[in-house]
Amino acid sequence: MKKLFKKICVVLLLIILQASSHACPVCERNKPKIFRNITHGSNPESNWDYLIVIGMIIIAISTLIYSIKWFIKPNEDDKTHIKYSILNDQ
Repeated sequence: MKKLFKKICVVLLLIILQASSHACPVCERNKPKIFRNITHGSNPESNWDYLIVIGMIIIAISTLIYSIKWFIKPNEDDKTHIKYSILNDQ
């Protein structure tokens, strides 16, 4: 199980790195240094835009981590949990 998880993580990381390595020359030239080679479109208009992006990244990464964690080991051992009423109904 751990080997499969590691393989999935490596594949996802490679996909993310490959997708983020392409930006057109115009975007490359006009972007701030931190966003160069990763994004297309308009530039951030103020410092609030950076704060919003950082907040979205934190939320997305924490959601991904907890989703994977609870998918692998849900820790639902309570016999009154709703899943048992569905699983035991035959």
